Amino acid sequence: MSADATIIEKPRVVIHGRGVVPGVAEGEALVTRETISGWGGVNPMTGTVIESRHELKGVSFAGKVLVFPGAKGSSGWSSIFHMSKLRGASPVAMVFNIMTTKAALGAVVMRTPTVTDCDQDPLDLIRTGDWVRVDGDAGTISIWDAKPA
Repeated sequence: MSADATIIEKPRVVIHGRGVVPGVAEGEALVTRETISGWGGVNPMTGTVIESRHELKGVSFAGKVLVFPGAKGSSGWSSIFHMSKLRGASPVAMVFNIMTTKAALGAVVMRTPTVTDCDQDPLDLIRTGDWVRVDGDAGTISIWDAKPA
């Protein structure tokens, strides 16, 4: 191997699921075991969770891979997440367990690579701060402890 050859680190784990929105994106994971309310639960200008008593209250998902159980609340969920996309404050990708029309429509209007219906529970395998690549085309989620070199 030459001195300038790049060594690609293998992911810690690869989860297989169903792609909801095609495309590939990667970034630092932001994980919550609580569903997220769009209308009244998120500030779309900053991507910050504002829902009282939510474990992510005060935390922004902007530029992160959002890993969560799913959406809750009204049909306004997709419009709030779409506004976050327009403001540059949306997640770069999403992984969720519970498929609902709210979550699916939110992913579609943001055009954010999204995977669901996984063969392993992503909430058990992905930690906040892990580096995650979501491939909506292949339906895979690759996880590293840190950003690969």
